[in-house]
Amino acid sequence: MKLFEIITHIEKTALLGNAAPWDNSGIQVAAVRDTVSHLAVMLDPTPVSIATALKHGTDMILSHHPLAMTPRLPNTLDDFHTVLALLFSRDVPLYSAHTSLDANLRGPASWLADAFALTNRRALERTAYHPEGEPHYGFGIVGDLPASLSYATFTDNLAKILGKSAWRASGPIPETVSRLAYCPGSGESLLRTAAVLGADVYITGDMKYHTALEAPIRALDVGHFVLEEIMMRTFADQLRESLAPVTVSYFEAMDPFVLEGVA
Repeated sequence: MKLFEIITHIEKTALLGNAAPWDNSGIQVAAVRDTVSHLAVMLDPTPVSIATALKHGTDMILSHHPLAMTPRLPNTLDDFHTVLALLFSRDVPLYSAHTSLDANLRGPASWLADAFALTNRRALERTAYHPEGEPHYGFGIVGDLPASLSYATFTDNLAKILGKSAWRASGPIPETVSRLAYCPGSGESLLRTAAVLGADVYITGDMKYHTALEAPIRALDVGHFVLEEIMMRTFADQLRESLAPVTVSYFEAMDPFVLEGVA
């Protein structure tokens, strides 16, 4: 398949016009090749992930996080330099669908809303770009559960969905959970918006101390990694169906945070 066709297909879901103004979604590293037979999808374009994908014969890479947020020279022997060297050596392009992907409520960013079967969904923060009057673009999602759950039942369900049973929590514990809000990645700035829109629980990553200290509703910091790792795996599954006969492979990342204790 032609490279431009794959990019066009990605951008049907990850609309560049919806990316945050500070973001760097889109082509990260250009290539001379114009056809692609094997697309690799990953969360972070790290040297290890890139090298692994290249060993499996990929000829295009789609990551969530950009290689760099601002333009820079490869004047230091660091991960940025290593990734460029790997990609240039195989003439493999790198594309980032970052906030352009986050902002589509009908795309893979809705995976947690789908898991909880949320209804009456809306964005916590709308983007300026609404194609053909489509309102389902913005950052963060809030919606109603099909039925109210006790907080204990809700967290049990969340643990099964995330595949993890521990996270940081702050704010008052609700007796029941009827309305849920979340934002993949670093979404602490939308906590108060979630409260204003009636959410009983807000889920995100990278919650800071003072935000947690003043949380008006129950806030769960489940980590930046898990919400976006599952989102990108979901995107890979969707692309696998729609880009055939192109091979689409998902390369799992590792959470950079580990639990460490003293015996």
